[in-house]
Amino acid sequence: MGEHTEKNAQGSAGGGAETEAPQVHQPSVPTATSGDSGAPEANASAGAPEAGSANGTPGGADAAGAAAGGSSGSTRGSRRAQREKKESSVDWTAIRERGVGLLAGIVRWVGLAFAMILVLHVIFVIGEANTENGIVQWVADSSENLAIGFHDLFQPEDPKLLVLINYGIAAIFWLVVSSIVAKVIRRVGGAGA
Repeated sequence: MGEHTEKNAQGSAGGGAETEAPQVHQPSVPTATSGDSGAPEANASAGAPEAGSANGTPGGADAAGAAAGGSSGSTRGSRRAQREKKESSVDWTAIRERGVGLLAGIVRWVGLAFAMILVLHVIFVIGEANTENGIVQWVADSSENLAIGFHDLFQPEDPKLLVLINYGIAAIFWLVVSSIVAKVIRRVGGAGA
């Protein structure tokens, strides 16, 4: 029994020491007097920033790379936005109006060319041009086709007057018709009058 009480006394003394040890407040910051015990903590605390800086450098490089990638991505994005802006800035109405205006202009010029051929034929006949000349023959042949039904509309006795009246009316016809067709093209195409 004496042994048992001794063990209980030691156990209670040990248990009491264990319960009292956590209650003792120990300073977490090393003091200047404890050089050996503070050295590992100082090294550990000194090592932590080194590890952080070592990890921070690649992380910083990654962050810099990400920033560079982000800037190149934003550059690509801004280029894409500029390209889309250029594509969206195409004014299809203006292009259509330009095309309609071009077509109407071509019709007007064709009508003017036909009228000029007819007027040249009138000039050659009235001026008694050489009928053996190639230009005069080509103009006479072309004007026969362009006069449509006007070449024998009026039948005066003077052949020069006949050509002047009939081919002159045909020339006016081509000018008026080409002008009307050009205006219709402009109206239908939405290009205005």
